[in-house]
Amino acid sequence: MKYGFLIPGGDVRNFGKFAAAVEAAGWDGAFVADALAIGMGGKSFPWFDPWVALAAMAVATERIKLGTFITAVPRRRPWKLAREVGTLDQLSSGRVVLSVGLGAAADDGGFCKVGESMELKTRAELLDEGLAIINGLWKGKPYSFKGNHYQVDKLELQPRPVQKPRVPIWVIGVWPKEKSMQRALRWDGVIPQAYGLDMADWAEYAKKRYAADIRAIRDYVAEHHRKPAKFDIVVQGFSSGKNIKRAREAVKPLEEAGATWYMENLWSFDEKAILARIKQGPPRSE
Repeated sequence: MKYGFLIPGGDVRNFGKFAAAVEAAGWDGAFVADALAIGMGGKSFPWFDPWVALAAMAVATERIKLGTFITAVPRRRPWKLAREVGTLDQLSSGRVVLSVGLGAAADDGGFCKVGESMELKTRAELLDEGLAIINGLWKGKPYSFKGNHYQVDKLELQPRPVQKPRVPIWVIGVWPKEKSMQRALRWDGVIPQAYGLDMADWAEYAKKRYAADIRAIRDYVAEHHRKPAKFDIVVQGFSSGKNIKRAREAVKPLEEAGATWYMENLWSFDEKAILARIKQGPPRSE
């Protein structure tokens, strides 16, 4: 299993320093959130443009994967997103991962306060059409598309990304929703979400049901994907590095269940806490 660290925030001028620390501490990837205005109690958290932050992280590192966690494709123009991701892939010499989903429409002001569609069906259509266009444009040839929401007429983007056949795309998959899971299987990895789970219940779910769900998803992927060995199952959680043995014990069941990536999800905007957890290193099995 590989280990990524989600950098939640802090001074944007320090994101390069954070990424360099992630690489030095032995993690496999550094990721950033992609939100416009998500907050709590009427107050927005301090978010930054992910592609500017990731560019700083790319030039500060040499080895680790870089990407978003996650990008809401329905509120972005797919041709612009294709250019941004392709540029970052060039800048990083082929180290980008694009994580995508429908977006937290009710929570992100980038949806609900600017007139973007809130309807689930419409956002699902925008996601599917957007990914088709992004993938088509990354081929570096004139590309045309006609859908319910987007039209593209022989558009060619050069240069194409470094990675072939494309930058890996991880997609949110709501388990056990068939349509959502089938969408993820069309791409390169799934970020599982349990259907109907309230985030207030996350700790209890992670302790009692998460590994079992991941095991079921692994079996589902093995049954329905052409090349399951090349398909990522991306899990997330918080494992305190203060007791590395306990952290490893917390994460190991997810690895044994079939997860291929573990994302350390430390939701803190305290830079000292962020850097301290980075330096403690990933909870990698011995």
